[in-house]
Amino acid sequence: MAILNFIINEIFGQGAIFLALIACIGLILQKKPFTEIVRGTAMTAIGFFVLNTGTGLITGNSIDGLAAAFNTMMPQAAAQATVDIGSQYGTQIGIVMIIAFAVNLLVARFTKYKTVFLTGHMLYWFPYVFIAAGVDAGLGGTGLIVLAAVFTALYMIVSPNLMRPLVKEVTGEDSFTIGHPTTILSVISGALGRVVGDKSKSTEDIKFPKSLGFLREVNITGSIVICITYIVMFFVLKANGFDPQAVWGYSGLFTYIFTHSIYFGVGVTVMLSGVRMLIAEIVPAFQGIADKVVPGAIPALDCPVIFGYAPNALIIGFIVAMITSTVTILLTYGMFPTIIIPLTFTCFFEIGCASIVGNATGGIRGCIIGAAVSGIIMVFLVGFGAYFFNNTIQPWMLVYGGQDFSLWGIIEGAIAKVLVGMGL
Repeated sequence: MAILNFIINEIFGQGAIFLALIACIGLILQKKPFTEIVRGTAMTAIGFFVLNTGTGLITGNSIDGLAAAFNTMMPQAAAQATVDIGSQYGTQIGIVMIIAFAVNLLVARFTKYKTVFLTGHMLYWFPYVFIAAGVDAGLGGTGLIVLAAVFTALYMIVSPNLMRPLVKEVTGEDSFTIGHPTTILSVISGALGRVVGDKSKSTEDIKFPKSLGFLREVNITGSIVICITYIVMFFVLKANGFDPQAVWGYSGLFTYIFTHSIYFGVGVTVMLSGVRMLIAEIVPAFQGIADKVVPGAIPALDCPVIFGYAPNALIIGFIVAMITSTVTILLTYGMFPTIIIPLTFTCFFEIGCASIVGNATGGIRGCIIGAAVSGIIMVFLVGFGAYFFNNTIQPWMLVYGGQDFSLWGIIEGAIAKVLVGMGL
């Protein structure tokens, strides 16, 4: 158990250590000089932490105030008794994680599906979701572990391979793919882009007058958008009888909005820098594993690794998704067994990625329509998912669901209920 817990918590559970270890093994297999092995290993970890710092600035220092405002205006209907999946089922989650990753490696080694899932934190969160869906259905024991392991392994194999041609369309190369719960939204966005869009008219080619040339900088544009959003939210809170100062806890409104807006630009700048560092190190290092252990394999990485290819699409998609998801929430109020709040994080990361894919297949129209439809689908996935997570991790899903977590969790939860009904 000590060895198992070490592998789960100190390697798989730590994205920087996990990716640095992968890079180290890859460089050793390529017989690189000792100095290059040390440099590549360290720079991979540094790139991961830079990327994580950027995303942390966006989620924790910028758009966190928007989430707080929505949470205040649309509180959950009632506090419910939930199971602490992370603490009560930590060992089961770890076992599922290791089994699924081993299956992923075997499939990549012996079949034509060559992607290896390397998004560290997602290696934990998918078993977490699948264990929760099984527990919510009443499944336990060996059956719970087996079902969660099957679904985790399937996801780690199927999802990156579905994303592979879409990422190739975005980047123009086939050196990596995406291993992240954006898949269902990105596949839909990519398909819509092909049907309704024109890929020759990219969001990245939008022409700005010379006087507005600064809008070409995505960090500046993003900060302006967030600033406007906070100002609008201030008046929305007022109109609904809430005190913005109490909700946001600021001593000065101007300072609060200014800093939260600028932090978005800082976060995007740092995140994209981390992306460049991580890609520059992990992809060449992984070649050693692809050559010697899993021939032809490519790494499946976190979704921000493609943000730099179409930053305008990222911002446009985020804005459109926030609008369409909020409208959908208002129109479907009372339809689901939980009150849904706008999923700010999903709108930025998962739908941001889907918007970039939509832009690659259908240009500006593909980006906008893909983001709009994704914002609507996201709400319905969270709403229907409440039937399968209401007794376990529903509060968590209200913040981080609305994509593959919800879709695959619903499917697994339905199967778990059937198995429980059969007395298995």
